[in-house]
Amino acid sequence: MTRDLYARHRAVLPDWLALYYEDPLEITHGEGRHVWDAAGNKYLDFFGGILTTMTAHALPEVTKAVAEQAGRIVHSSTLYLNRPMVELAERVAHLSGIPDARVFFTTSGTEANDTALLLATAHRRSNAILAMRNSYHGRSFSAVGITGNRGWSPTSLSPLQTLYVHGGVRTRGPYADLDDRDFIDACVADLLDLLGHTRAPAALIAEPVQGVGGFTSPPDGLYAAFREVLRERGILWISDEVQTGWGRTGEHFWGWQAHGRNGPPDIVTFAKGIGNGMSIGGVIARAEIMNCLDANSISTFGGTQVTMAAGLANLNHLLEHDLQGNARRVGGLLIERLRAVAAQVPHVREVRGRGLMIGVELTRPGTDEAAPEAASTVLEEARAGGLLVGKGGGHSTSVLRVAPPMSLTVAEAEEGAAILERALRSI
Repeated sequence: MTRDLYARHRAVLPDWLALYYEDPLEITHGEGRHVWDAAGNKYLDFFGGILTTMTAHALPEVTKAVAEQAGRIVHSSTLYLNRPMVELAERVAHLSGIPDARVFFTTSGTEANDTALLLATAHRRSNAILAMRNSYHGRSFSAVGITGNRGWSPTSLSPLQTLYVHGGVRTRGPYADLDDRDFIDACVADLLDLLGHTRAPAALIAEPVQGVGGFTSPPDGLYAAFREVLRERGILWISDEVQTGWGRTGEHFWGWQAHGRNGPPDIVTFAKGIGNGMSIGGVIARAEIMNCLDANSISTFGGTQVTMAAGLANLNHLLEHDLQGNARRVGGLLIERLRAVAAQVPHVREVRGRGLMIGVELTRPGTDEAAPEAASTVLEEARAGGLLVGKGGGHSTSVLRVAPPMSLTVAEAEEGAAILERALRSI
């Protein structure tokens, strides 16, 4: 059955549409932190559909909200008043920390970042964008044009002039050996030097924790230091919270808050987890920025009633059950458990992360040379043991990405760590 489906997949879908595993997996259903495949095998899910199943598979509150809304009306477009969209926008605007915030809903993180770039370039009358090396911001033509991760940017053609800044990766590059304070100072000096050689950019776009790049992050305060430089020049700060938002990092509700001494960003983008599997993305910005467009615009599918109902139910569950606190507590236990394992596995260069957003970087023992084949081996062995994890990384796909639903229990964290330990020792 699965092999037949794989053959049909290859016959009608693009070659560049990546699939995990030598024998691709068809997931048929899920519950809580577990999923099942077409053969009836059960897996502990430590990737959540790329950080999208944020709370739990088949969360009753969300499935009920979707069913009830679908029984009334599924869709009407933004040309009509939409109560669920207004209600979710009110909640998101309040939680954003941005004064006089406006919210525009999209169907994906790619579309959210695309919209943020449109707003920033229109508001600033500049098509120059500052982005971070090793970054990833989506699949659209403009988003790949500002993506600093070569493996996910298939063309150098772009409507934007992109200038890449140091700082997104703490333990690699020319500043890796510096302490945190000197690292920040060096990155700020690099930014100042770059700005001295270009016309005023529209914005800096940055992921507080780089997702596809392998869950790397700078020292706390880097983007606050950048903000001082940007604000003096009127350059906007866009925080890409597609993967870091909604409390996943445990310590903060938004990733930017680790760098927030100079106030919130001008623009925040979000997606993935808020819909718990439903297609929701969005942009939050100050009214003067959001309202700067001087042409008509609508969204056919952004903010559609059924997805907004899911988002409201999911957000309520997240807040009422303090899943941010759970991510901090259980994630802290999981990362320490994995670090203890890593100390005994020569291929593991680093275990890093925040909350339930953990990266395990693999290299050839005794070197900093990436080991993508080792990551593939671990991915396969973890699956054989009943655990699903992801891959990423800037130099190659040699980082295991661990990001379970935020309702993960201590027992499930221990079970997953034990499976991953066996998989790592199999390299």
